Amino acid sequence: MSEEKPDTPIEWDDAPEWSDEMFDRAEISVGGKVIRPATGTLTRAGRSPLGTAAKQQVTLQLDPDVVEKFRADKPG
Repeated sequence: MSEEKPDTPIEWDDAPEWSDEMFDRAEISVGGKVIRPATGTLTRAGRSPLGTAAKQQVTLQLDPDVVEKFRADKPG
């Protein structure tokens, strides 16, 4: 059963100001037609450099009771 949440206004004051560089990389569309596609990301140019702190994907097998314990703690 879902719980009703009170209507809360959306606060946009915490959004960062757009820089000229962000506008230069943003997609421009008029009436749903793309005039200029986006180039790169809007946060910074390029990917972060990979170093010793780069994340690595691993595969891990756990007992079912351990998995159930993790699932009981938090969703996902």
